[in-house]
Amino acid sequence: MSCVFGFDYGSRLLGVAVGNRFTGSARGLAAIAVRDGDPDWSRLDALRQEWLPDTLVVGLPLTLDGEEQPASRGARRFAEKLGQRYGLPVMLTDERHSSREAAQRFATARAAGLKKRRDAATIDAEAAAVILERWLASSPGH
Repeated sequence: MSCVFGFDYGSRLLGVAVGNRFTGSARGLAAIAVRDGDPDWSRLDALRQEWLPDTLVVGLPLTLDGEEQPASRGARRFAEKLGQRYGLPVMLTDERHSSREAAQRFATARAAGLKKRRDAATIDAEAAAVILERWLASSPGH
């Protein structure tokens, strides 16, 4: 299996992306609501069932200096819950500037007429794709 899931964890939304180890590419799948630190697990379960990823990659929010911050704890807790729930390897990866890159991609697609303002909710999924693409590019043999 070559399917990998990437996550951009936030206090209100969880961006989810799917990636391919062979091509090193990723694309956003969904933005899932988060309540009290937990995502809509039934929605996440359905995506997992549909795609059957073999590895899960969670973006770890760090400061510009590379230090952990309060949001890092939430991402680590989420990563731990993912591992317990699905019994799959969970990797943490630096997510610095991923949201900015996702917003730039969205703006470029919007300028080209490929996205509409109402698609802005997909920025979280796009950020997850950025995180996953970076992880795939930096992982030897993916």
